[in-house]
Amino acid sequence: MNKQAVRATPWPVVFWWLMALVSWAFLPWYWQGDAAAFQLSLSSDRLWLLPPASALGVVALGFAMRQGSVLRAWCWAVGSGWGLLWVLLQGFAIGLKGINWPIWSSVLGMGDAEAFALMQDGQAGLGWGGMLLSLSLLLLLSQGVAALGKFRGDGFLAGTVWGVGGLVLLFVFYPVLRSLLRAFTDESGAWDAGLALTRLGAPDIWGLGCLGQGTGCGVAWNSLFLATSTGIISTLLGLSFALLALRSGFRFQKSLKVLSILPIITPPFVIALALVVLFGRSGMVTGWLDVWFGIEPSRWIYGYWGVLMAQVLSQTPLSFLILLGVIQGISPTLEEASQTLRASHWHSFKTITWPLMRPGITSTFLLGFVESLSDFGNPLVLGGNFEVLSTKIFFAIAGAQNDPGRAAILALILLVMTLGAFWLQYRWLGKTSFVTVTGKGDAGLPTPLPRRVRWLCYATALPWAMFTAVLYGLIVVGGFVVDIGRANFSPTLAHFGTGFGVEWGQFGLQWTGSAWDSFFITTMVAAVAAPLTTVVGILTAYVLARQDFAGRRSFEFLTMLSFAIPGTVIGIAYIVAFNVPPFELTGTGLILVICFVFRNMPVGVRAGLAALSQIDKSLDEASNTLRASTAYTLQRVILPLIKPAITATLVFSFVQAMTAVSAVIFLVTAKYNMATAYIAGRVEAGEYALAIAYCTFLIAFMLLVIILIQGLVGERQLGRRSERRSPSMLTPNVLPGVH
Repeated sequence: MNKQAVRATPWPVVFWWLMALVSWAFLPWYWQGDAAAFQLSLSSDRLWLLPPASALGVVALGFAMRQGSVLRAWCWAVGSGWGLLWVLLQGFAIGLKGINWPIWSSVLGMGDAEAFALMQDGQAGLGWGGMLLSLSLLLLLSQGVAALGKFRGDGFLAGTVWGVGGLVLLFVFYPVLRSLLRAFTDESGAWDAGLALTRLGAPDIWGLGCLGQGTGCGVAWNSLFLATSTGIISTLLGLSFALLALRSGFRFQKSLKVLSILPIITPPFVIALALVVLFGRSGMVTGWLDVWFGIEPSRWIYGYWGVLMAQVLSQTPLSFLILLGVIQGISPTLEEASQTLRASHWHSFKTITWPLMRPGITSTFLLGFVESLSDFGNPLVLGGNFEVLSTKIFFAIAGAQNDPGRAAILALILLVMTLGAFWLQYRWLGKTSFVTVTGKGDAGLPTPLPRRVRWLCYATALPWAMFTAVLYGLIVVGGFVVDIGRANFSPTLAHFGTGFGVEWGQFGLQWTGSAWDSFFITTMVAAVAAPLTTVVGILTAYVLARQDFAGRRSFEFLTMLSFAIPGTVIGIAYIVAFNVPPFELTGTGLILVICFVFRNMPVGVRAGLAALSQIDKSLDEASNTLRASTAYTLQRVILPLIKPAITATLVFSFVQAMTAVSAVIFLVTAKYNMATAYIAGRVEAGEYALAIAYCTFLIAFMLLVIILIQGLVGERQLGRRSERRSPSMLTPNVLPGVH
């Protein structure tokens, strides 16, 4: 072998080739087992595990060729591509019960009987060896493609695009596609379009009995009406809060800050539980109304209005955060120009401010719409006879019917609704430009709100803020009293003792509380998933913002796909796709980490893109001029400048992993039970006090995390003057943590 050629081989190629070799020769090939592919192929009849060795040999052949040789690049690309294709083919072709594809015997050059005898025992899903070999071959393929001149010959860029793209295809696109195809098959797995049409047209999905027949509407209409109402109301309330904070001289900014943070760190059942405590049949307000006014207790809270109230309470603070940034981003120069032309405050607001908020308002509505569709916790607690798609999907899998095909068709309807909302937003906004912030200095002052708008904001936002504060106050108090639902306010720590008891025994400290296991598992999963989410998201953002390559738009679409897919659909997709070989991951902690990483990755992408948009590309170009590699430029120049985005992504992904429920409710097991799944179980069992205590504990834990990183997350300002004398304006020190 040519030693000079070996020394000239890029180190990523050598590294991933060695990783591939170790994976095939030493690591367990199957998820349940400890034998490597090399051992299995020699000591058993699993000869189909030998071909990856030939692929690694072809790659190694390229090491002996001279640097810059086209043949060398082809060896890397063809060898790794052939090995990856073979691993995937054999994984799908041979399942637990033997051959899945009859044509596989022809691929091996055997007769059907001979192939059946060879493979009748089947094989389990890929283990660490199989998965790491696949990843190594994928990244080797990217290096070969870069050596052929693609991606401007940049191996780091090619590896990032191919690596992230391949993982997104595997953990987002593939499971969703497979679950949707499950909607068109029968119980045996055979294609049955007629059965799919029967499932799709079921009366409990599309029925319109609520419009005059005295019965309920189908779950599709229920979900659509609920999501639309939630999106509109939460957007209007969030807009009222944002306008008060920035354009009215509102003095209680810190209170708004707390209200905006609480829903982010709150488990999804908290609001619903608080509403039950207040308005349930034995609730506090219900009892007072019965005593004072003779209004008999009813179950009105369990249905559309209760779920709507809970979802609006949960979504309004997030809408406020989004619209706060939107209003901050409106250049005051345009409004000052309108004032100079003697336009009234109302005319300036109507013709300039309101139109410029249009994209932010539609994005906020879209977020509320999608979050309502995917919400699982609030409908589970407050739904009653009012069914929505998310809970219907859950009971189709976890209920007595156990019908994955029906769950898949419901998930398909849910996915069409969310993608339709994204498409409508795109069509409405079109290619209209809303840019008002340029590179020029901006020393203008925002226009104060017209009086009628200001009073309308006060009339809508302040009562809602007080109501929200009361609900969260109930949650905090509810964990420390005997039974807040029955107005027994005797102080006690019994609920915390049941969930989080600690004793000193013979063998030292013992975690005796029933909630500790789920808390430790949740914290561990979140601590692993958050850094991975940040790395994948920031890398993807850098590639999209700074590099131009063929397929860039498709790559961006893939990375944002999981944002458009409701968590319930993701959960169903993972159950269908990863419950059988070749990727048999259900019941493991790994699938929880993977779910969180690719569910929250779009947040890291968007945060990174927003931060990179403020950094001039000349910094990258200067680094490249000094012959620094792309990886070195990213590490030494870019990452230090986007630390706020990195920190925000890390915190958001950690908090989301701690409080998510819609996707992981399908993936938890007795061994890997998440905090939100534990709380859901307590709610179903009627143990509201223990559920409230756990929620209080999680809120305190999340607040501690937020406080620890708050100093690292700066704020965005756009060079405004501070007008101290005017009581109608607010100083620029708005809400930290908004970018």
